[in-house]
Amino acid sequence: MSRSERSEIVEAEGHLVDSQLLNAIFDKVIERRARFDVLRFDIGRTNDEYSHLKLRVTAPDETVLADLLEDLMPLGCHPTPERDAVLKRSEQDGCVPDDFYSTTNHRTYVRHGGAWREVEGQRMDAVVVIEDERASCRKLRDVAAGDAVVCGVGGIRVSPEFRERDRLGFAFMVNDVSTERRVEVSVARVLAMMEDVKREGGRIAFVAGPVVVHSGGVAYFCDLIRRGFVDVLLAGNALAVHDAEHALFGTSLGIDLNAGTAVEEGHRNHMRAINAINRAGGLRAAVDRGLLRSGILYEAIRHGVDYVLAGSIRDDGPLRDTIMNLIEAQDRYAEALRDVSMVVMLSTMLHSIGVGNMLPSHVRVVCVDINPAVVTKLADRGSSQTAGIVTDVGLFLHQLTAQLDAAAGTRAAPGAGEAQR
Repeated sequence: MSRSERSEIVEAEGHLVDSQLLNAIFDKVIERRARFDVLRFDIGRTNDEYSHLKLRVTAPDETVLADLLEDLMPLGCHPTPERDAVLKRSEQDGCVPDDFYSTTNHRTYVRHGGAWREVEGQRMDAVVVIEDERASCRKLRDVAAGDAVVCGVGGIRVSPEFRERDRLGFAFMVNDVSTERRVEVSVARVLAMMEDVKREGGRIAFVAGPVVVHSGGVAYFCDLIRRGFVDVLLAGNALAVHDAEHALFGTSLGIDLNAGTAVEEGHRNHMRAINAINRAGGLRAAVDRGLLRSGILYEAIRHGVDYVLAGSIRDDGPLRDTIMNLIEAQDRYAEALRDVSMVVMLSTMLHSIGVGNMLPSHVRVVCVDINPAVVTKLADRGSSQTAGIVTDVGLFLHQLTAQLDAAAGTRAAPGAGEAQR
């Protein structure tokens, strides 16, 4: 080893082979112009038995080694021997020391006071703050002067979400985006996951775009709400507007969804819907007054579903219920997502990516979109647990309720969400 070279011993444990983490670790070392020596590798031989890796990594200098250790951390590697994390105080609100640790969406543990503590509120692109002997993720804007911020890579362990050999077919779907797979097969797996989550008392969140309305999926989505599969609904202003337009006038963007043709002066209908709902005092008031008697938001309000509408610069109106303050909307989304076990994303790229950034990697994510690039972008931005189904969202919802009906021995084609004329 040359005089300038620096080395460190790291360890990793888990389903390293099945999850392709072993190759990723080796590739990352080579990519950083470093080298590795395998000191120990015990391979797990059963579904429950973990593999264990002990590796010496050697880099050309201290800077490269520090960068390499930071790159290896999301792959489950941590330096040994164990030592407490380095804490530095923030000097002003909204700012942290330059060597702050930036979180991933994987379960993270910080060693403090000689004990490992699981980081609470896990999410990507945050910092870790130690307060009252507890470690928690905190958005940069929420850091206050004097907060104890975790810095560097020592005393930190990251536990990636391992690809299990059987997870209701979920592992098979992840990172396998295809336009050729039969939708029925993918829907059956999603349904099995949803039923499993509900049996265990878990919560399911749906992130939905206005395409749900445009594609004729309102009736089927309403059926899912009535069956108790929707605990949280996250959307933008557009979903609620076009849902209300469909409920009040039978159109979506001025198109009669039953006939598939434009209605005379139908382009005014979404503005008429906004006007009617706002005059009533908002969606909940419109339901209470009997103005809004069908649709997704109607069913969500009637069944106590926690819903949040986040606005954008392109919104018409907006509805009184839409949160136009970006920071408030982000906080409301994050609060609604607390402790959810599964998220289903329905044809809304920006909201899906935003939600993906808020989720820990152990939450199951299914993204349904006619555009395969949406699923790819989610994975590229860190939500690698996302399973993608490339299909029309209306067809997906139809298949989902049809399979529920078949399993229950009831008739298909729910009748909710019919337009009021």
